[in-house]
Amino acid sequence: RQATAAIDQTGAGAEARIGVLLRNHASLVPVLLALFGSTRCLASLNAVSPDTKLVEDILDAAAPVLCGTAEDWARPGLLDAARSTGAAVLSVSEDGISSLLPGDRSSWAKPDAPGIAIEMLSSGTTGKPKRIPLARRNFEKALAGAASYEKDRAPDAAPRLRSGVQIVTAPLAHIAGITGLMNNLLAGRKICLLEKFTVEGFRDAVVRHRPKVAGAPPSALRMLLDANIPKEDFASLVAYRTGTAPLDPDLADAFYKRYGIPVLQNYGATEFAGGVAGWTLDDFKAHWAEKRGSVGRLNRGAEARIVDPESGRTVEPGKEGLLELRAPNIGDGKEWVRTTDLATLDKDAFLWIRGRHDGAIVRGGFKILPDDVVKAMQSHPAVREAAVTGIADRRLGQVPVAAWIAKSGVDAPDEADFRSWLKDRLMPYQVPVQLVRVDDLPRTPSMKVSQPALRAMFEERQA
Repeated sequence: RQATAAIDQTGAGAEARIGVLLRNHASLVPVLLALFGSTRCLASLNAVSPDTKLVEDILDAAAPVLCGTAEDWARPGLLDAARSTGAAVLSVSEDGISSLLPGDRSSWAKPDAPGIAIEMLSSGTTGKPKRIPLARRNFEKALAGAASYEKDRAPDAAPRLRSGVQIVTAPLAHIAGITGLMNNLLAGRKICLLEKFTVEGFRDAVVRHRPKVAGAPPSALRMLLDANIPKEDFASLVAYRTGTAPLDPDLADAFYKRYGIPVLQNYGATEFAGGVAGWTLDDFKAHWAEKRGSVGRLNRGAEARIVDPESGRTVEPGKEGLLELRAPNIGDGKEWVRTTDLATLDKDAFLWIRGRHDGAIVRGGFKILPDDVVKAMQSHPAVREAAVTGIADRRLGQVPVAAWIAKSGVDAPDEADFRSWLKDRLMPYQVPVQLVRVDDLPRTPSMKVSQPALRAMFEERQA
């Protein structure tokens, strides 16, 4: 109520764009509830960004009202950027909401976003994050789709409070965090909101709250497995949910063997307002052996087809091609939307993602899918995680390069030995020209590997 009243006092209209400097902080949750319970639009800004980047985003978003924590508004340049756009600025804390700047309505360049629930920033894994408008009807459909994974969350079921605590680790500046938060609030559950994922923080939250289901990206799953956490610490879990990045089925099997906990992957994107396919616990028990490596079955109401990248013709079940989707939460809900993902689909509506068509590295005429190289590298017993990108080469056009993290407590190979090992498992043109061991990989806030930052790292080395 305080958030709604404070926004009303700025003079923002019923469909106004409200910028929120998002981070995983409890005091911002009421602001999100105020927006999603209205017809106003959340214009997301990533507060975890560096000061200069966040200043650029504030100027670019040009939202008429900006909300953020008092700590963020004390950062250099942010208030000046807000003042230059004429934005009204609200400071949010656990004690309430106060006004820092009244705003100048005559300067509001883009005040409204009719019918839009969120202007969401994309993850930025392959380039500069884009601001993607998500229609309110699509956002509502996506949340309804997420609810369908639970047995007692039928669309017409009466709202009620539920026992237990759900741990949310995904950043609120990304769609996975928003849907994770809202799905559990709509389910009537308590939420433990972690500022960011750490092995110790996640373990502590599970031990304290004893949830039945928890999760984080595949990179976090590798960190948990590598940390060799005692089995009894995860005894409450019946499933671990993961998404945002490809899941190596060998990793899922290793976690299941160690803890007896099924790893349930889902597949989606920012522009889809969440997931369009995923594993349920019942599907895992019935189908994992035969559908291993799939991202799960299509959500209720979602349709998919696989088309030839050149001709656009639909291919037969089991054949690889470009994925096209149609669902109530995608676009207008009627037209097919083409993705950049290579995929296969079987007759039972289980979906496999094979890699990105637009992420291929072309080395002297040979096409290399980075996921194929990553999979080979991560099959080495000393490798916890790997990432591959392409850099320019005067002779060949592009060449693959790779960075990798070693598992703790094992002997790591040197570059020559590692390259020799990979030559036995890859075609010669697929073997990276550089294999660099690192303590960690450059990541986005959602823990995906940042391809631009990875590429820049190798370009610096090359220079």
